[in-house]
Amino acid sequence: MQVNAQSVNFNADRKLIDFLQNRMDKLETFYDKIINADVFLKVENTSVKENKIVEIKLNVPGDVFMMKKQCKSFEEAVDSACSSLERKLIKRKEKMRVQA
Repeated sequence: MQVNAQSVNFNADRKLIDFLQNRMDKLETFYDKIINADVFLKVENTSVKENKIVEIKLNVPGDVFMMKKQCKSFEEAVDSACSSLERKLIKRKEKMRVQA
């Protein structure tokens, strides 16, 4: 799957991008018709420890799934967002199966 990652207010290192790509590739095991994904990694300038924000926009035929998570680390936020997207993709697959 093609993943377009953009980091806002910082430069993402290769390790983070590779982790993101691997985690997003796992989504294809739940729904194989994913077109692409746009991922925005942001750092919020606050004194709160949970200042890492991950927004994922997942394009599938006929629909777009958006997920936004805020955590202490990018890895934790990506993992949380992908888990939520997995549930959405499984729901969509079940709906498609019922309609067919």
